[in-house]
Amino acid sequence: MSQKGSRTERELVHLFNQTGSWAAIRIAGSGLTKDPNPDVLAGNKKRCLAIECKSTKAKSKYLYPEDITQITDFASKFGAEAWLAIRFNHKGWYFLKPESLEKTKSSNLLINIELAQERGLKFEDIIKEGEKNE
Repeated sequence: MSQKGSRTERELVHLFNQTGSWAAIRIAGSGLTKDPNPDVLAGNKKRCLAIECKSTKAKSKYLYPEDITQITDFASKFGAEAWLAIRFNHKGWYFLKPESLEKTKSSNLLINIELAQERGLKFEDIIKEGEKNE
């Protein structure tokens, strides 16, 4: 894993933990084994999120279908919600459900800033959604 990747994962964990009502941990070495693991697990009393984290300086990011299959498989077995969290530089974090990603002609997946803004939730929205009914 790149230093940038682990740094952005730690940034996201810190954001969740500083809310006071959410707790999060980073799963070190996720993606390095055959077993599906999320990059980050976050939860509160109402919700548990299994999160695949990505970050980019570009306006778009391509993903392999296996990345999304692994997070959805893990989330299903663990009883968590599967999410992709992507941080575009200078735009902040966006959270998307795996099924909201665009497929390319080569069967990879594409996420760009426009799609994230249209279909995704900002960090503030994802934590508010999880605090309903508390």
